[in-house]
Amino acid sequence: MDVILATVIFVISYIFIMTEKINRAVIALSGGVLLLLTGIYSANDMFFQYIDWNTIALLFSMMLLISITEKTGLFTFIAIRFAQKVRGSPIPLFIGISILTAIGSALLDNVTTVLIFVPIILKITSQLNLPSFPYLLTIIFSSNIGGTATLIGDPPNIMIGQAVDHLNFLSFLVHLAPLALLLFVIMLFVLVFLFRNTLTASQGNVEELLATDASAFLVKTPMLYQSIAVLSLTLTGFLLHSFLHIELTVIALSGAILLLLLTEKELETEQVFAKVEWVTLFFFIGLFTLVGGLDAVGIIDELARAIVLSTEGDFSKTALLILWISGLFSGIVDNIPFVAAMIPVIQEFKSYGMIYLDPIWWSLALGACLGGNATLVGASANVVVAGLAEGAKQKLSFIRFMLYGIPFVLFSLVVSTIYIYVRYLIPYMSQGL
Repeated sequence: MDVILATVIFVISYIFIMTEKINRAVIALSGGVLLLLTGIYSANDMFFQYIDWNTIALLFSMMLLISITEKTGLFTFIAIRFAQKVRGSPIPLFIGISILTAIGSALLDNVTTVLIFVPIILKITSQLNLPSFPYLLTIIFSSNIGGTATLIGDPPNIMIGQAVDHLNFLSFLVHLAPLALLLFVIMLFVLVFLFRNTLTASQGNVEELLATDASAFLVKTPMLYQSIAVLSLTLTGFLLHSFLHIELTVIALSGAILLLLLTEKELETEQVFAKVEWVTLFFFIGLFTLVGGLDAVGIIDELARAIVLSTEGDFSKTALLILWISGLFSGIVDNIPFVAAMIPVIQEFKSYGMIYLDPIWWSLALGACLGGNATLVGASANVVVAGLAEGAKQKLSFIRFMLYGIPFVLFSLVVSTIYIYVRYLIPYMSQGL
């Protein structure tokens, strides 16, 4: 009975989220409360087992940092200068923001990257009177593809890297970056082709942009230099966190609190907190509780076991099935809980005689990271972009995004299948490992 209840609550909540008739955070939280009322899990389990407070704290900290920095006019300055560098041309702007997002997501993490770039691109598109959807779409796709390339780029990769000692930063770069680069180039060409007719700006808007003095938007007070220093320090901490052995959340929280302390006299804390995307944070909390319901009744665990049983222990079939299952499943729910459930299952494969598990780990990473492009709830970065866009009155349609996301994920999984098969499975079978 619990399985049916949890499934029904999840499906109904998901349908309401898709239709966007009611605020998505309210729906997600309502689903979580229903799971509590029906006894699927206890309040203690919900708060201490299923809600990923590390993710919530990381997002909250970065929102504080971005909120304070935005008050200095720095992002407006960067947006105008960037747009001026490409002379207001929409397609070079489109390509440039895609490349910057992909690189940022690989070197930092995709959530931090979109928190930085989305406010910038929204300001540029508003000034040039361009549609924001193509730019937000490419930011999401680029962030998830870029995050696939490195250990620190996407939460699933971080989790896999922590679970498997010999898979380090260089391992992810060598094994996943080539495919990520290929998919990024293809994605860029396809999106430019699809949106080529809508990516046009009027000459008047361009001339107005080129005549704008970007430096006039900078508020040149101590807060500007404090914001730049702390934000740079925080981003450096993200780059070095694996060497410093300090968690990303701790680095982000430290940076946010430090900047709050430094700017307290110039900017009231209440104003900073008012700019936090609370709807996005509470949607995350609700989403974690909904997926927690599936986990509590054993649906996620049973799905993981079914993968093993359906392949009868065949190594190649297992690797490819994990790729597709993780890719498709991560498009429906956030990829973090699925990866958390799959890690111990893959570790158990050794008891079935599978000694060489690296291709299976790469399949899980590729499926979870790339599958997040399917819907607006498929990855943390997607939810953040949707929240920022909604806050700027540029709401992203769930259905419209899905019409682009699902085909691209299916294509990505086909290319990933070929990559996994050619690079790992053929050599494995030829050597008889």
